[in-house]
Amino acid sequence: MEQVVRENQVVVVVGETGSDGYTTTGVVGCTRPRRVAAMSVAKRVSEEMETELGDKVRYAIRFEGVTCANTIIKYMTDGVLLRETLKNTDLDKYRVIVIDEAHKRSLNTDVLFGILKKVFARNVPVFHIPGRTFPVNILFSKTPCEDYVEAAVKQAMTIHITSGPGDILIFMTGQEEIEATCYALAELMEQLISSSTKTVRQKRALASASVGGIFYVIDAGYGKMKVYDPWMGMDALQVFPCSRAAANQRAGRAGRTGPGTCYRLFTQSAYQNEMLPNPVPEIQRNNLGNVVLLLKSLKVENLLDFDFVDPTPQENILNSMYQLWLLGALNNVGGLTEICWKMVEFPSDPTLAKMLLMGEKLDCLDEVLTIVSMLSVPSVFFRPKDQAEESDAAREKLFVPESDHLTLLNVYLQWKSNQYRGDYVKGLRKAREVRSQLLEILKALKIPLSPTH
Repeated sequence: MEQVVRENQVVVVVGETGSDGYTTTGVVGCTRPRRVAAMSVAKRVSEEMETELGDKVRYAIRFEGVTCANTIIKYMTDGVLLRETLKNTDLDKYRVIVIDEAHKRSLNTDVLFGILKKVFARNVPVFHIPGRTFPVNILFSKTPCEDYVEAAVKQAMTIHITSGPGDILIFMTGQEEIEATCYALAELMEQLISSSTKTVRQKRALASASVGGIFYVIDAGYGKMKVYDPWMGMDALQVFPCSRAAANQRAGRAGRTGPGTCYRLFTQSAYQNEMLPNPVPEIQRNNLGNVVLLLKSLKVENLLDFDFVDPTPQENILNSMYQLWLLGALNNVGGLTEICWKMVEFPSDPTLAKMLLMGEKLDCLDEVLTIVSMLSVPSVFFRPKDQAEESDAAREKLFVPESDHLTLLNVYLQWKSNQYRGDYVKGLRKAREVRSQLLEILKALKIPLSPTH
């Protein structure tokens, strides 16, 4: 592969499942669609190179990164590299750029391809890396499953009692279902006297990171996707049947270290007739506000003619341009306004960037900065199934009836008044980090913080 890379400006590397896709190839810049993967792969490669993370190997994700002058390999999310094109359209500080996990068709990866295709050679060689997987026995449900959480619990217990050693990986759609599954399994395990050492592992979604020791996979056949409603102007996480490609990838997790079994909680007919061959690319179902803002900043005048990998719904692009016009980022002829050049500096949704700029005008930037930081991290509220009443009571004490945003502000201020104490406040600590980085951007734009009232 090294010879192919040396002899060609662009190479498509196809690594089959189990080929260990994140082994370093001597690259300088490598993108991953998910932040967890970028961090974990950077950590693994730094260990293989026997160097401290942040020295020769670094990572960069939104609002976070480690680096130094000695860095020669940089792992980053595709969004980080996309934002770097704003300051350096040729990306000439990189000797080699690897767009990893391109088959997952993340929104930022698709836009990167559109930008980089300008320098791509048309006849690109393809280098295949064979996989190292073991056979997986796939078993379909004979009838449609009404409650896949209950079915997954029953199947896991059956495997635990009757099958050989090996860990179990259960695919669910989100935290609530995962907690319900774990809670039910814990109850059943308490009732079961067994000397088995088998464990049950759960994953909310494929995070581009492999889990070893799995010999059994239970697949509910569903996943959550973020879908943008152009008329409502909002994103929403909705549950959809997963694609056949995703189902096959899930099954492959059972065959990484030895022969395994995948139990599909859906029928073979549903697999063949109701599931799409591949997932719908993010660019065809997500809010394109950030993309439009970035491409306009890169002087792409006609967005409808931009060389996207797949055709993007014209309605989505036009609606995103309309939303940016409402925010004052675009003028009446689709050109960039003065405020747009400030908005694009923030690695946030355009609406949040506009909130920060309006906070300065309305003399409440300090408060708005905290609210935007809280909105930029996962929810800080945790509601375990077995402690729902206690969780609701605790949240009620912090609730501000006038606004959910003011509630978030109150939560942060209460934490601040307690000297930022508490080991359970991981989300708040992340919000504090985001706040510090947004504050640095404000300082670079020479926007002062207003006094707190």
